[in-house]
Amino acid sequence: MFTATKGKALLTTTTGALPRPSWYTENLRGAPLSTGFAHRSYREQHFDCLSCHVASQHRAGIDIMVDGDTRLDDDVAGRAWVSYVYERIAGVGAPRVQVQPSAAMRDRGPGDFIWEVIETRMTPHVERAIGETSLQLDRAWKAIAPMTDRPVKIGSASAQVLVHMIANSHYRDQIAFLDALSDAFNREYHALADAGAPIVQVEEPGIHQNIHVPNAPISPAQYVAAFNREVKGLRAKTEVWCHTCWGSPGAQKMYAADVSYEKALPWLDQLDADVLTFEAATNGGKDIPLIGKAIGKDKKIAIGVISHRTLQVERPEEVAAMIRLCLQSIEPERLILTSDCGFGRQSMSRMHAFYKMVSLVRGTNMVRRELGLPEAPIPATDANLSMVPLAR
Repeated sequence: MFTATKGKALLTTTTGALPRPSWYTENLRGAPLSTGFAHRSYREQHFDCLSCHVASQHRAGIDIMVDGDTRLDDDVAGRAWVSYVYERIAGVGAPRVQVQPSAAMRDRGPGDFIWEVIETRMTPHVERAIGETSLQLDRAWKAIAPMTDRPVKIGSASAQVLVHMIANSHYRDQIAFLDALSDAFNREYHALADAGAPIVQVEEPGIHQNIHVPNAPISPAQYVAAFNREVKGLRAKTEVWCHTCWGSPGAQKMYAADVSYEKALPWLDQLDADVLTFEAATNGGKDIPLIGKAIGKDKKIAIGVISHRTLQVERPEEVAAMIRLCLQSIEPERLILTSDCGFGRQSMSRMHAFYKMVSLVRGTNMVRRELGLPEAPIPATDANLSMVPLAR
């Protein structure tokens, strides 16, 4: 159900993660978010961090806000993106010092960046039936919602991510395990939607990455069925986004440089979602024509026109050129402009992330102007507010 994006063209947003301020030193370390909010130092730092994220997005002119994944611990290369979830699922045991049997590790070993990242993940095991979860995404949304009048998008690692991050020591097979996780996550998303969140983002299905893995234990059709089970009933309450990319720990790709969405697109189109997001800036948008052709008119498409993998801030002209490429196959009212993935997870500084957001909106405004659409105000570009006087 289109709510936040209904009747609007060329909206801007980012994926979700934003770099933490250096003074945000508190971490939950497995405690419920509500427990953190009851402790003065954690509550103060968390809410102040949210205020910083809101202010930077307002200054940049972003249309759809994110909370920056502020609830996640400050761990190596974004470990908390998954550990925040598995630490709060009844039935999952404590992590063990064990490198995960990931397909992305086949050609890696000591001395590789991703090898060190995976070493920090410390694989947990599911030891009994999946029980209650305590992600408290509704509380995360309520913490930021009063700070802005713009829609805020809250996302979470999906059941399909977690099934590859947790060793199965209980269920008969991976499908049964995935179904149990999907049901548990569905309850969390409904609590978030019932709290009033206008957008729920699921990050992400296993389709596009595992379709390239020989003899993968879960088929594309099974991933589609599991994703639709995970979001069942949500679109009657809120706008459902599905984020996809090619990995982001420490801004690294998890798969080959020439990987493409092409084989996965017919399956992604079957997902029960309102908006599908795609990484496109990294490879210069080579998949954009394929995406525009394959994804049905019932869905909106969010294209990454800003890279999270480089510290070089894109020029607005580069962003505008990518948007024009998108418009060759995607209608303006279906097109959303975003980042390839999040700017957090140990990838860049707050300054880099801020100016990438500014450039995103500046480039989008160029195209809005060409199409006769209203431009977004960007306080950061107001010459009257600049501390450096302009040459006359």
